Amino acid sequence: MSTDVDLIIDPWIDHSPLRLYNAQALAQRAADEGATIIICEADEAKGPVFDLPLLAIGSTRGDPTNVDLAAATAAGVPVLHAPGRNADGVAELAVGLLLAVTRHLLAADNDVRSGEIYRDGSIPYQRFRAWQVAGRTVGLVGLGAVGRAARWRFEGMGMRVIAADPYAADATHSLDDLLAEADVVSMHAAVTPDTARMIGAEAIARMKDGAVYINTARAGLHDLDAVTDALISGKLSGAGLDHFDGEFLPAGHPLTALPNVVLAPHIGGATYDTEANHTSLIADDLRRLLAGERPLHIANPEVLP
Repeated sequence: MSTDVDLIIDPWIDHSPLRLYNAQALAQRAADEGATIIICEADEAKGPVFDLPLLAIGSTRGDPTNVDLAAATAAGVPVLHAPGRNADGVAELAVGLLLAVTRHLLAADNDVRSGEIYRDGSIPYQRFRAWQVAGRTVGLVGLGAVGRAARWRFEGMGMRVIAADPYAADATHSLDDLLAEADVVSMHAAVTPDTARMIGAEAIARMKDGAVYINTARAGLHDLDAVTDALISGKLSGAGLDHFDGEFLPAGHPLTALPNVVLAPHIGGATYDTEANHTSLIADDLRRLLAGERPLHIANPEVLP
């Protein structure tokens, strides 16, 4: 059976300057359009949104943090989401940050651009020598969709992969053992009360001298001051970071002056494929829901009959 619907496409990512709806604005827009299904990624689906006669909310995120899940459940509104939508993109960036850090790519690029290939009478082969990552051990903290996507990529580069995750039966190590053994520590866990600031001064002290730290997950997993101190002291030989608390690293922060860190502004999932993936996941589950079938990715299954 086919059903005709009106589809209004107005994604936040197409707006410049950036436009994000708070709950009141999203509720008003939905009411003005007569919408019965809302699909959003960064707009707030809370409060007055659940006064509307909605059939479903689609949050195009792995974890629907932009939706008040308790309010949706109380209103009987199914919340669909898109786990793993950006797993490949984030895993690829983890590999990219590792290579950028260990092979000094930013400094090398700067020398070429500034005409300083023979800086101080040396040649690049002298300044930018590094150990290859093949044969090294990388420890994955978290073995969810991104961790698993990263695992085979690191293995493909000849690295030995170990993992710590209390919820994954195939994880190989405890966190303490992983930190002591890994040449590279790559973060792929969610921020929870158990994992918040898990990489602090004590955890870093357990790491190998000269270890490399990569975080393409969330800044909430580490103590940034402790990471910065370890980079300055040389306890960590390098780091690649793709997220900061509040989505912002203040100008003049000590990290910005360090040559052994590569900083990215939360772009791990910024691929066109991520958008295609979450669109497909939400559309398929909407079809299932409207056909009376059980969606595969629903955050509050208790609202289903």
